[in-house]
Amino acid sequence: MKKIRLGILGFGNVGQGVLALLEKNQDEWKSKTGRDVCVTMIAKRNWSGIEKPANIECVTDSQSIVTCKDIDVVLELIGGTDIAFDLVMAALENGKHVVTANKALIADRGVEIFKKAAEKGLEVSFEASVAGGIPIIKSLKEGLISNEIQSVAGIINGTSNYILTAMRDEGRDFADVLCEAQSLGYAEADPTFDVEGVDAAHKLTILASIAFGIELDFDKLSVEGISSITQQDISYAEQLGYRIKHLGMALRRDNGIEVRVHPTLVPSKALISQVDGVMNAVRIFGNGVGETLFYGAGAGSLPTASSVMADVLGLANSLFANHVSPLGYDRDNENSLSVLPVGSQISANYLRMTVANKPDVIARITRILADKQISIETILQKESQTPNRVTVVIVTRMISESSLQSAIDEIKQLRALSGDIMRIRVENFS
Repeated sequence: MKKIRLGILGFGNVGQGVLALLEKNQDEWKSKTGRDVCVTMIAKRNWSGIEKPANIECVTDSQSIVTCKDIDVVLELIGGTDIAFDLVMAALENGKHVVTANKALIADRGVEIFKKAAEKGLEVSFEASVAGGIPIIKSLKEGLISNEIQSVAGIINGTSNYILTAMRDEGRDFADVLCEAQSLGYAEADPTFDVEGVDAAHKLTILASIAFGIELDFDKLSVEGISSITQQDISYAEQLGYRIKHLGMALRRDNGIEVRVHPTLVPSKALISQVDGVMNAVRIFGNGVGETLFYGAGAGSLPTASSVMADVLGLANSLFANHVSPLGYDRDNENSLSVLPVGSQISANYLRMTVANKPDVIARITRILADKQISIETILQKESQTPNRVTVVIVTRMISESSLQSAIDEIKQLRALSGDIMRIRVENFS
């Protein structure tokens, strides 16, 4: 099996996340690409106090990665624009494909980078540059390619969203919540890029260019932050049926595209209003599909590494691999899974039944469940409209379909039961 050899520039949270994900999912990646992905070399300016990964060459000179003949793809994970730009251009000059998580680099210098890549016949991928683990760039470029995009609206900075959520839920002031966000690591010591909208504007520059075919031009954006939002504003918005969200918005108009970042009142019932804390979401409206909402972790070691490696594996499939099945796995995959039979599927369950209002009936029902090793999460007893009857509602913990069905069949034999048993599966997405 041929290898795809990676060189990593920078070994912070995302670089470490790439190695952690490689350890977790390497066999899965082989099944999907027919190729073995490995990290050949990592460059970090200062390795002091950091344990170097075993069996990987660890260097302090980044140039040794961009010039190394034994590297196919360079992962730029150092951030910033100046040094990162020079290294990316050098990697392309030396025939390396590039994957980056650097939104500022793409927003500020993307035009030059893409021109060089085109000259060299190479790929530059940047899924992780916007919204962390959410595959929003591939969705815009591929999944929604058949649509004329009407609008893009995104909560694309987790720090600002965390602050606004805490101000709303806890009645605290901006400065107080910002201090907490800094102590939790959600905000930098200098939080200007986050709370004044610069980070979101870099990301929106990229999304707007993909959605509407406009140039990457960060300087044309209108940008406002959240530092002037008060508790009074949030309270009044709630009374009016709105929530305040910090949105990046790109809107198609008859005469052009509006691209702006600012605090926004959004109807409380809108899906994007329900996105709280450090989570991100992007709402896209296309003229064919209508409204779509993409939700997930907008930052973090593994979520961002997930998007970085999605780009790498995309390169593996499009440039390096043999034919891969349209369903996404290598055609010779020997580790294919099968669909489980219904009886062995597991879920939590809601059960509703009407029974005689007698002291021992519920005890008999719970005994049947216990005999089948079915644990109860919640049990309610409610008055029934039928005389001498009560409604019993039970929520079970996770259990196999066959065990639950066996218990239901036994409960149905009770003379105290009136009518059928209503069963609905419960999914907590945990």
